[in-house]
Amino acid sequence: MSYTALYRKFRPDTFADVKGQDAIVTTLKNQMKADRLGHAYLFCGTRGTGKTTIAKILAKAVNCEHPVDGSPCNECASCQAIQAGISTNVIEIDAASNNGVDNIREIRDEVAYRPTQGKYKVYIIDEVHMLSTGAFNALLKTLEEPPSYVIFILATTEANRIPVTILSRCQRYDFRRITVDTIADRLRELMETEQVEVEEKAIRYIAKAADGAMRDALSLLDQCISFYLGQKLTYEKVLEVLGTVDTEIFSRMLRCILNGDVSGSIHTLEQLILQGKELGQFVTDFTWYLRNLLMVKNSGEEEDALDVSAEQYRILREESTMVDDETLMRYIRILSELSGQIRFAVQKRVLVEVALVKLCRPQMETNLDSVLDRLRVLEEKMEQGIPLQAVPAAAYGQAPAQAAAMPGASPTEQETASQPVGKAAPEDLQRIRAQWKMIAGQAEEPFRHFLMNAVPKYNKETGESRLFVELQENIAAMYLERADALQELKQIIEQTVGKTVDVELVLADRKKNGALSEISVDSVLEQAVHMPIDYDDEDEEPEEFE
Repeated sequence: MSYTALYRKFRPDTFADVKGQDAIVTTLKNQMKADRLGHAYLFCGTRGTGKTTIAKILAKAVNCEHPVDGSPCNECASCQAIQAGISTNVIEIDAASNNGVDNIREIRDEVAYRPTQGKYKVYIIDEVHMLSTGAFNALLKTLEEPPSYVIFILATTEANRIPVTILSRCQRYDFRRITVDTIADRLRELMETEQVEVEEKAIRYIAKAADGAMRDALSLLDQCISFYLGQKLTYEKVLEVLGTVDTEIFSRMLRCILNGDVSGSIHTLEQLILQGKELGQFVTDFTWYLRNLLMVKNSGEEEDALDVSAEQYRILREESTMVDDETLMRYIRILSELSGQIRFAVQKRVLVEVALVKLCRPQMETNLDSVLDRLRVLEEKMEQGIPLQAVPAAAYGQAPAQAAAMPGASPTEQETASQPVGKAAPEDLQRIRAQWKMIAGQAEEPFRHFLMNAVPKYNKETGESRLFVELQENIAAMYLERADALQELKQIIEQTVGKTVDVELVLADRKKNGALSEISVDSVLEQAVHMPIDYDDEDEEPEEFE
């Protein structure tokens, strides 16, 4: 005889066997006992929560010859025929593959005929959200006023895609995700029936990995048992089969990140990859680990509430004192973004490695939580008495006199910071002109837009280190009087060439006394030296940077 999967073998036959949907079960049983059945039901909820199972139980119950407390007896001819799938009274339709108007018209024609045996004809339409607009319209009238002997049960995982006209004609029941405790109890009960020895920790992990779906939990358990057939199923074996990671790895990874240890975090990731762990699952589980840490830190969640072992809870309590809320939120944000990107990525490992570098190096980002993380690193080093060496002010967008001692500077940067910055020479101005696109691209919007279209010019004859930036658009005139914009441009140039430069912003076509006069950089330079100037337009064009 062929093997039957656990989720099929132990599918509930009565309402009493259904776990985790007590409110829905109670309502349907009361309707059965009071003979107050509706003509159309809509079962909504995530996969594996019992929608189709309860639909089949209800279909048996309404046709059962001897119902017991609102549940089917499973012994009469009607119950056995429905159970075997040979009853003409229960019609199951998969809307994913039968979603056309013609399919629904067939149903509309069939409902005119009474059931050959039993009281009701029950139509169970699974994944009903997959029906086309025309099919929904064809179903509408029949659903609104069906014959007294017809019951429709619609099941969907995406209730938001059901037309309002359909929703208003159904009794809607929302199936909740099943709790970890409920799933674990059911798995424990079934394993005793199957006489399979399973470690309690393994059962709890599978129940958690099922994400609220009883069917998924049974499928995962079936998979693990098959791999270690005849052996005791332990927590470590479950981790190996499912390709998941022990929480000890998460603790090690977190400590590497808190210490800014890029090499250590990448090495830990390398070990996971060599063990064949799935990177998407690692990102999801690590995010959940950080979530638990945030809960412990802020709400004092107990061990049972977090569903972790006593040893894991002790580690979480210890680590909660090592990190602040803002840093944890930053980690969760980066990993959440990564989780969305990695699903369809080809180079998953590269994405994870880049994310780990970002976690270890908050100076790579400029948002508020990254700045707070950098301050955390500073405070820790100051508390440990580690001397902080200065880095170039331009590296942090500051004037030299305002440059603070920042972590992560290389020896070369530290040496540069201690040297005085000289004035730019004509050859430096030529470099600025050649690299203008790259320089302009570092400014903040909308200033960046005007700089990208601007023309940098300088006077080779006088030899002065003054750069004239000719803005091409009249609307850019607002920046001529803004000292902050000029200072921003000076800092970017100083960071690029390592020299200070006098910069003057000039508008190409500027309104004067109500008339347009051609006051440009060219005329300004010529007035300064009282002679025509060659602006070295023969120089190579500025380099274009991607």
